[in-house]
Amino acid sequence: MSTYMLLCNFTEQGVRTIKEMPQRRAAARELGKKFGVDIKAGYLAMGAYDLIIHAEATDDVAAIGNVRTTSVKVFPEADVDKIIAGLA
Repeated sequence: MSTYMLLCNFTEQGVRTIKEMPQRRAAARELGKKFGVDIKAGYLAMGAYDLIIHAEATDDVAAIGNVRTTSVKVFPEADVDKIIAGLA
């Protein structure tokens, strides 16, 4: 599985329905499971992004409409060492 950090901003719809966030979070975890996505952690953020989600997935994921995402594939240090060692 690949590890991703999803950098998220609420859409206008997401802001209007912010009180539904706990239910949306639970629904997102269940939906993710159906598509092979394991949401490891979610963080409310201050700054350029509203949410940061740590997920593991076998493929890229899509949004439903409450957040806009930028997906960043990340690599643990051990994998980085292997990648660098394989460079010509």
